[in-house]
Amino acid sequence: MNYVREFIEDAAIGVGMADGPAALGVFFAPGVAAAIWRRQLQGGFHRWIDALEPGCLPQCRTILKPDAVADAVTKICENANMPASPWRDCLVTDITVLADLFATMMKAEFLRLRLDVVTTDACRKFHVDAITARLVCTYRGTGTQYGISTDGTEPCPVFTVPTGSPILLRGTLWPTPPPSGLLHRSPPIAGTGETRLVLVLDPMDGPSEEVCEP
Repeated sequence: MNYVREFIEDAAIGVGMADGPAALGVFFAPGVAAAIWRRQLQGGFHRWIDALEPGCLPQCRTILKPDAVADAVTKICENANMPASPWRDCLVTDITVLADLFATMMKAEFLRLRLDVVTTDACRKFHVDAITARLVCTYRGTGTQYGISTDGTEPCPVFTVPTGSPILLRGTLWPTPPPSGLLHRSPPIAGTGETRLVLVLDPMDGPSEEVCEP
């Protein structure tokens, strides 16, 4: 899939910006709580995925090795009856690329992979995840929202990650707690008729949880 650079003019303190995958190393810099690969997927992809019936969007939670992602996601899409097309191939390829990139960065032998179809206010409360790190990429609908809060109240201002741009987030189990007070949430969409498709990747040391079949 070809990418168009997406420029984000404003971002919260502690959020690193990368114009390509090689620059995502900013995620490991001191004081950085998150990093965004600012990109925009091709317009044809967005028109295709936005036009699909929600029932055709892939959903799954599984733990697998990075080299198994392509086959697994292909089967997940087939089981969801997502129509075969070059754009579906692009989706599978992009998820595979992100999985390989994230696993390499985190030196993870396994990944927990989630594809969530969201129509409600899932995780609408601002929070920090109880993990080491996480990659989130919204392929359809409004992207992840984030902001700074030093006292636990709702951040102001609130920033929204562009659809198609992956964000890497440090969790509470990261070796060095980030000092920025960065919190994130899923955007509230209840009652809007919006359907989101979200990819979530977590690094795993091994298949310590039951693996679901794609």
